[in-house]
Amino acid sequence: MEPTPLYRQLKARLREEIAAGVYGLDGRLPTEHELCERYGLSRTPVTRALAELAEEGVIVRHRRRGTFVNPGFQQARPTLRVLGADEPWAAVMREAAGESLSLEVVSPPRSELHEVFLSSIAAGEGPDLVVLDSVWVAEFAGFLWPLNELDPDWVAHEHDADFLPSFAKAHRFGDAVMAVQAPSDVAGLWYRRDRVPAPPRTWEELHALGRRLAFDRPPGRHVLVMPGGLRAAETTTYALAAFLASNGAAVLSQDGVVLDSPATVGTMRFLRTLLDDGVILPEVTGFGSDRAVELLARGEADLCVGASDLAGWAGEPIDHIGEEFGFAPMPRGPHGRAAVLCGGMAYAIPRQARHPHLAMRMLQAALAPDQLVRHCLETGQLPPRLSALHRIAEVSPFHAETGERLEHSVLRPPSPVYALVSARLQAMCEDVLSRRRPPEEAVTRAADMISAITSLPLP
Repeated sequence: MEPTPLYRQLKARLREEIAAGVYGLDGRLPTEHELCERYGLSRTPVTRALAELAEEGVIVRHRRRGTFVNPGFQQARPTLRVLGADEPWAAVMREAAGESLSLEVVSPPRSELHEVFLSSIAAGEGPDLVVLDSVWVAEFAGFLWPLNELDPDWVAHEHDADFLPSFAKAHRFGDAVMAVQAPSDVAGLWYRRDRVPAPPRTWEELHALGRRLAFDRPPGRHVLVMPGGLRAAETTTYALAAFLASNGAAVLSQDGVVLDSPATVGTMRFLRTLLDDGVILPEVTGFGSDRAVELLARGEADLCVGASDLAGWAGEPIDHIGEEFGFAPMPRGPHGRAAVLCGGMAYAIPRQARHPHLAMRMLQAALAPDQLVRHCLETGQLPPRLSALHRIAEVSPFHAETGERLEHSVLRPPSPVYALVSARLQAMCEDVLSRRRPPEEAVTRAADMISAITSLPLP
């Protein structure tokens, strides 16, 4: 794909700003010299961009007086097409758009988001802004605007300086920042304080606690719940990846597929032991994506391996959640250390966007610290910016407890074919918890299939 000429990029940006009312109906535009300095351009593309805008009647140039928006130029309020799964994020986008922009929002179910976005790109009808799973950024990077081309100052002075380093690094490809992390979830071990006075710190403690709770468990009650199969899709990968990380196991490295290791086999054997001892029940393999956290919130489970979306299911104000529930890292296994997994959605701007600079400004508004704090206080998610994280911890004990885990969290394995890799991990988990395959066989099978999918070698 040929890069867009610099003059055309500047022309599109100025036109969008004029349409958004940045300069007012008779406002004065910056001088050519000021535009050159602001965008790091030579005089040639700036002159051409202004000349074409003048020819189109968008601006009027007066000798010695400057360049102004043409009072007679009328343009309808621009409409931005925005794509993302589920509804809560759409309210954030509408607030970020303000009154100067009109939004056309498409919200398919999360299970269909990947296909909907892929189809829109294939048809040449990509949205102006997309809210996609952060692990898909590598797959779609070639179809996205590098955000440091759209606003290098914001990327340098806000994104690189204030976003958690793990997030900033995850979406950078060479020198290009292809996406920005949205409010995030952390996956670890949730527990009910009335049933578990102190969280387990090791697998041995978790096993002993689980057996004790299972011994006097009333009918219909669970001890430890987690999404355990293909039906729960990505939430199963979240839970499994947190368990793997706590035992020092990994899926991919720079050299190849490293899933088939003693640490992974040990993790799956431990899950099978919890199943055999009644700590985990076989029905977890049929859970949907929200079933485990729903059971914990309703008081029908004591422990839950899951993400920090508990507030919605508990139906309580966020500042009350910490009184009833506690959150801890996954207890450490024999080969690892306590761990939490962090992930969520990310904002990106496709190359096919009709209004990329307006989309960039809306993205920035949605990720302003004040906006992040308001949103996360409502949802229980965690802001990806250090400044917002520190601010929210001062007013919310819940966020203070969960947020302190973020700086040392691990991420899901990045891959251009992540969706296929994730599906194999989900199948591995289901194979073990359904007793369909022994742990060793399930791990080897998953590693072989991931190697074939990614074309990466096995050790």
